[in-house]
Amino acid sequence: MLETKEPKVKKISNGTVVTPKGFSADGVHAGLRHAKKDIGIVLSEVPANSAAVYTKSHFQAPPLKVTQESIAKDGLLQAIIVNSAIANACTGEQGLKDAYEMRASCAKKFNLKDEHVAVASTGVIGEYLKMDKINKGISELNPTADESGAEAFQTAILTTDLVMKTSCYEVEIDGKKVVIGGTSKGSGMIHPNMATMLAFVTTDAKISSSALHKALREITDVSFNQITVDGETSTNDMVVVMANGLAENNELTETHPQWSHFTQALQIVCEELAKQIAKDGEGATKLIEVEVKGAESKEDANIAAKKIVGSSLVKTAVYGADANWGRIIGAVGHSDVSVNPDKIEIYLEDICMFTNNSPQPFDEEAAKKCLENDKVKITVNLGIGEASGRAWGCDLTYDYIKINASYRT
Repeated sequence: MLETKEPKVKKISNGTVVTPKGFSADGVHAGLRHAKKDIGIVLSEVPANSAAVYTKSHFQAPPLKVTQESIAKDGLLQAIIVNSAIANACTGEQGLKDAYEMRASCAKKFNLKDEHVAVASTGVIGEYLKMDKINKGISELNPTADESGAEAFQTAILTTDLVMKTSCYEVEIDGKKVVIGGTSKGSGMIHPNMATMLAFVTTDAKISSSALHKALREITDVSFNQITVDGETSTNDMVVVMANGLAENNELTETHPQWSHFTQALQIVCEELAKQIAKDGEGATKLIEVEVKGAESKEDANIAAKKIVGSSLVKTAVYGADANWGRIIGAVGHSDVSVNPDKIEIYLEDICMFTNNSPQPFDEEAAKKCLENDKVKITVNLGIGEASGRAWGCDLTYDYIKINASYRT
């Protein structure tokens, strides 16, 4: 057994989904949009053990069903093919047929097995894919392992997003450098329950599909499932991780002495991507982070944190730089968690605003300055236990209404 030491997780500046060994990417303009890139691919040199989590919407889009089928076959993927502009959701049998054709077209182009291709789509619900343009776009893809390939892919998956989202870290496992890189898209319809939210993570770690799936599910619950922009869950939400094993570490399982080193690095990547989605919420000007302490359980802490950050009244108060802690009390008051009203504490950054069931005097100008920052931290102590949790969101602005009032036009 190897000696377990504290993990040395190191951020890789300018790292992307192609930074781990053996991955390449590309994105092209196929004509689904007027001018922007709209078809993208992430490709592994070899089949990669893979795992994914999906939206719990009753209306899962056909691409999710095809991807689930692909991973279920033998737990392997070698490519993820993605289109933006059209979600291919609520499109019946034709939508499913188109998703299969998209998978087959990608497999043929890159000489892969059909079941080694995952499919993802994002965009307007209820429209059929323009398969002539999809197939032409796939034929033009030329994945590379450099920054330009990663940027092309990251651009191709965006819809109303204003910025690309990426994260990359390395950690030592068995004396080998293991790299984890990821990218995501999401700006509106973000309230994942596993938004329109897609996230793709690559790693050269050697890890079984079952172990990867367990890690991803647990990490998703404290990262992607803890963000909200507008309380809306999409038909297309999906997080996919591919691990091709080219780092040549000993296979990671839960009994591996450095298992926690890998999961910590993976969690950091997922949390960074989640926070970037929240910060890029449609029309948003500020990232809001809520930390809940003193909860009866981790689940309660996460529920309360997401309830607060998802409150329209909290979000609008933050936008207006109004230090109205009553909005926070209101959100906690109708959350499904245990609370001790006599012990609850509310802080804006390090400013105590409420404790012992009583308002506390505070400097309004100092509080206003905190709320004018591009990141706002709210801390709530429920006063009933030892568990804690975090959630991320954004302010609610006039621009959110403008963007969504004309989304299809």
